[in-house]
Amino acid sequence: MPDEKSLEMMKEALSIVEEAKKNKVTLRMLGAIAFRTHCHKHESLYDALARGISDIDFVGHAADIEKIEKILKDFDYESPKGTLGGLTHPDRLIFYNPSRKITVDVFLDQLSMCHIIDFKNRLEVDYPTIPLAELLLEKMQIVKINEKDLKDTTMLFLEHDLGSGDNEVINEKLISSLLSDDWGFYYTVTTNLKKVTNYLSTTKIITEPQKELIEYRIGRLIQAIESHPKSFKWKMRARLGNKKKWYADVEEVEQ
Repeated sequence: MPDEKSLEMMKEALSIVEEAKKNKVTLRMLGAIAFRTHCHKHESLYDALARGISDIDFVGHAADIEKIEKILKDFDYESPKGTLGGLTHPDRLIFYNPSRKITVDVFLDQLSMCHIIDFKNRLEVDYPTIPLAELLLEKMQIVKINEKDLKDTTMLFLEHDLGSGDNEVINEKLISSLLSDDWGFYYTVTTNLKKVTNYLSTTKIITEPQKELIEYRIGRLIQAIESHPKSFKWKMRARLGNKKKWYADVEEVEQ
């Protein structure tokens, strides 16, 4: 079982998503809570890896911004300085519950960090989280990836196979297509997938058969990405390689 604080945030996140659904507002979980929600078969292993939860993350539609704020206010969340959307970027809101000390991030239509993940036509695909493909890309787009991100990705590959759709499989067709048009995104993702494989050799908590399965699935995904036809734009950018900056710097927003 997750620690008490993490369990509280997981229940809170689900309650907010369900309340949004009642109000016909599309809101989906991402981040650590979404990974744990989708990897419940290996919950004990997740606990053994000591992967805690620090906040709650959602994605919603920008058109629903006022409805989203109202829902969160009903759950006793405040936006900084009382302003709509808080003190963040136009595509991101931050809320805080002072009594329980829980922070909620809400991304609008897209996740814009090292690379951009567009959710405009993808939020309704899964429930209560974003689809598995985007869940994977959420972590793999991080240029300065850390251990907690590697743990989440490891668990995702352990629990889910690859497929051409979104029903409890990682949509390799979608991922390969997205990366075939953006060399920078492709480079970051494929580099990080190899880092996940390297991470496996550093932990004794995951069994050898589990490591073999994870490595096999990562290898299949890399093969699918590499074999997918690349756009002219991709090929032109590939000529410059990593000699030119291929990602955006991520600004940390303090609550």
